[in-house]
Amino acid sequence: MSTKEIFAKRISEILIQQKAITRDIGRGMEEAFGRSSEDEFDNFILQEGFVDREQLLNALTVYYNIPFVDVTGRFFDRELLRNFPKDFLVRNGIIPMEEDENLLVVIAAEPERDGLESAIRTFSPLDVAYRVGIRRDIIDAVQEYYDKAVTEVQEDQDLNEEHREQNQATLEIMEEKDGEIEFPDDMSEEDDIR
Repeated sequence: MSTKEIFAKRISEILIQQKAITRDIGRGMEEAFGRSSEDEFDNFILQEGFVDREQLLNALTVYYNIPFVDVTGRFFDRELLRNFPKDFLVRNGIIPMEEDENLLVVIAAEPERDGLESAIRTFSPLDVAYRVGIRRDIIDAVQEYYDKAVTEVQEDQDLNEEHREQNQATLEIMEEKDGEIEFPDDMSEEDDIR
């Protein structure tokens, strides 16, 4: 039995124990997953509507024996994410959640994956504590963060260009006036608050 099959069987058993599904549905999930081209059992059972997000997260908590974090709609620390390349986070199904003294809390789809902690330590010297999350949600959160960053950079560039244009217009007006600032009739230089 492959690792994926073992994972699917164990998650099915946990969902049955938690009364999220019946034994028949559990067998049906495993069989349908075996026939599908999906690589990720958790994503498959969500897409097929066998369970909802909370039921799956609860099952993952039991499976890995660590708390879950639902990353959907959660905000992440921009500075913390900048320490990690996008492809590294996506490939490993992880997203850093917070730093707490000498501890880096990471949400991972497979927190027990061999070599994961040492790979994370190439980007952060802190000890790693895991929370479990749903791979598809983690990847979506990482991509949303990096896509936003690209958009924000463009917006910053647009604002900088607009600011340069305004400064250039002001300089041109000043040159036309021989460098002197003209004040309205009802305002003197003493009233200037700059």
